[in-house]
Amino acid sequence: MTEVKFYESVDDSLLKFAVIIAKSGGKWVFCKHRERDTYELPGGHREAGEEIAETAERELYEETGAIVYDIEPICVYSVTADYNFDGVETFGMLYFAEIKKFEGELHNEIEKTVLMDNLADKWTYPEIQPYLIEEYNKWMKDNQK
Repeated sequence: MTEVKFYESVDDSLLKFAVIIAKSGGKWVFCKHRERDTYELPGGHREAGEEIAETAERELYEETGAIVYDIEPICVYSVTADYNFDGVETFGMLYFAEIKKFEGELHNEIEKTVLMDNLADKWTYPEIQPYLIEEYNKWMKDNQK
C-alpha cells in the first residue's frame, strides 16, 4: 500500500526529492521517460550539498528544458510504500512552476516534454501523482491564483 501525506514543513535534512507541477501557456507540462510509455511530473532526487530549491530548478531544467520560469514551493509531501525505501516514510518538496520559455533540447533520460490541456491518462506513479495534483489545486484555491 502507498500512502501520501502533506506537511507545512519538516527538517530540511529529511527532504530527499523535489517534484514540480508545471504549466506553460495554460497547459500542463509532463515528461515522458525514454524507457516508459507513461507520463510524469518533472522532479527527482536531491544531490549531496544541494539546497532543495536548487534540486527543483535543476530537475525542472533537466526534465523539461525550462530556461525562463517562475517557481515557488507549495508544501512538503511524503510517500510511504512497501516497494520504496523499505517502507520508510520519505519526504520531498512540492513546487509549482510557470514556464515561459523552453530550451530546444533535453539533456537526460527524458524522451520528450509534452504540453497537455488535461491531466495525463497514463501516470508513471498513479498512486502518488494524482494526490500531488490535488494538493496543488487546493493550494491554487487557497492562494486565489
